[in-house]
Amino acid sequence: MSEFAGLVAIVTGGASGIGLATAKLLNSRGAKVAALDLKPDGLPDDILGVEADVTNDDQVKSAVDTVAERFGRLDVVVNNAGISAVGDIAGNSDDEWLRVLDVNVVGMVRTSRHALPHLRNSPAAAIVNTCSIVAWAGLQKRVLYSASKGAVYALTLAMAADHLREGIRVNCVAPGTADTPWVDRLLNQQEDPEAERAALNARQPMGRMVSADEVANAIAYLASPLSGSTAGTVLAVDGGMHGLRLRPPSQQDSKY
Repeated sequence: MSEFAGLVAIVTGGASGIGLATAKLLNSRGAKVAALDLKPDGLPDDILGVEADVTNDDQVKSAVDTVAERFGRLDVVVNNAGISAVGDIAGNSDDEWLRVLDVNVVGMVRTSRHALPHLRNSPAAAIVNTCSIVAWAGLQKRVLYSASKGAVYALTLAMAADHLREGIRVNCVAPGTADTPWVDRLLNQQEDPEAERAALNARQPMGRMVSADEVANAIAYLASPLSGSTAGTVLAVDGGMHGLRLRPPSQQDSKY
């Protein structure tokens, strides 16, 4: 029997990309899964779609309570909803700063806050936040996005400290650049999308972008009751991008 059998999970941003891959994986391992999204369309029949904007506190509370009432419990929350931003420190307006932080950081706060009363009743409660490589590594033209994900990193550790003794484990994943529809949209805004894709692949030590399924598997590991001693952990899923320093391929055979 799967370790998620009988458990109920919420995945925000669950209708596409990493969120959808996670919702499908948790469902395949026995969980009842609800995908919270602005447009929860095209989901598999066995995944419940719930419309919710993570910037709207009333909608988030209603969505979380709806899932808990529908299935009688709530055990796992995957805070995955997020938006991107491109630019240096002068490249984003105040309004864009507030919008990105509202979605990427405060959206996680809203969802977690309203889930807490239900999670406290679970024998296998877990929250997994989607962070990013940019919380650890400085990448060009990602100041606003980096600031939001750095906040998610700190938020995760603080939440883990607050709720561990309540039986709620909190962890996060830090993906490298992931090959998702979100990245496709960013690439399509560039003058030469294929050249940009090649550059993103080359930037990661393993020579390709991370897949949504690979990130989903890491999320499932952190959410699983089998990982009951894993708390306050930031798990890199970045092909070695943060920790490794590889020579260029032409120098691989060098002795030094």
